[in-house]
Amino acid sequence: MISGYYFITDEKLSKAGNVSDVKNAVSAGVKIVQYRNKCGSTKEMYDDAVKLKEICRKKNVIFIINDRMDIAIASDSDGVHIGQDDMPYSVARKILGKNKIIGVTVHSLKEAETALKQDADYLGVSPVFSTDTKNDAGKPCGISLIKKIKSRLCGTIPVVAIGGINLSNAGEVIAVGADALCAISATVTKNDVKKEIEKFQKLFLLR
Repeated sequence: MISGYYFITDEKLSKAGNVSDVKNAVSAGVKIVQYRNKCGSTKEMYDDAVKLKEICRKKNVIFIINDRMDIAIASDSDGVHIGQDDMPYSVARKILGKNKIIGVTVHSLKEAETALKQDADYLGVSPVFSTDTKNDAGKPCGISLIKKIKSRLCGTIPVVAIGGINLSNAGEVIAVGADALCAISATVTKNDVKKEIEKFQKLFLLR
């Protein structure tokens, strides 16, 4: 079950680098790590994926790759996360097989319903709020979309909230039913990544 803090790497924003960040995330008790690298070479991404996967495997933490199925397969990662403009879910599932995890980014209730019908393993609702972390994130969908998805789909699929989330608004994201959330700028840019992630983890215990 995907829940709590959902960790996504960001080498550009990170103060200490991906390896340090992932070690801290795992120590903070995250259940899933997504490796995202939009600028690196294929070799760099493969090398990073192998190193990060090993850190996660030692603690039974799910490790997935953003977009790149070739990297996911080559590194024997647990799956991929794909967006609406990436390879279609049906093709991704055919390539990866039934035992790998595939998460899908959605921006509307219709996209969420389609992903559910296709048997996606979880949904990434993004961006919830305005964000500078991802330039092509699009218009914020707000917490209302999370609420609609959780209500219409009756909690049948985990929902991860992504985009513009920080400690001041995370509570309302959790309150409307998000199973997990990610706050890249609020964690990897800080001096103590583990401590910052733990702050978000504690919010889930309060609901």
